[in-house]
Amino acid sequence: MLTLIFAICMLCFVLKLIAIAVKAAWGLSKIVLFLIAGPILLVAMAVCGLVSLAFPILIICGILALICSGGRAR
Repeated sequence: MLTLIFAICMLCFVLKLIAIAVKAAWGLSKIVLFLIAGPILLVAMAVCGLVSLAFPILIICGILALICSGGRAR
């Protein structure tokens, strides 16, 4: 009976650790995508001649950044 309780507690512990790892990985991937891949994608679009598409995306991202920060410049 003690072994069963230990196994259940160990399973709960492992599942909590997996949940924390997924949350951390998701946060890290969002940071990498928005801070590194986003600007590289916009520059690549501008270099390839897609300025007419890259510029509106840049404007929309800028407006969203201002809205999310509450209008405060950092």
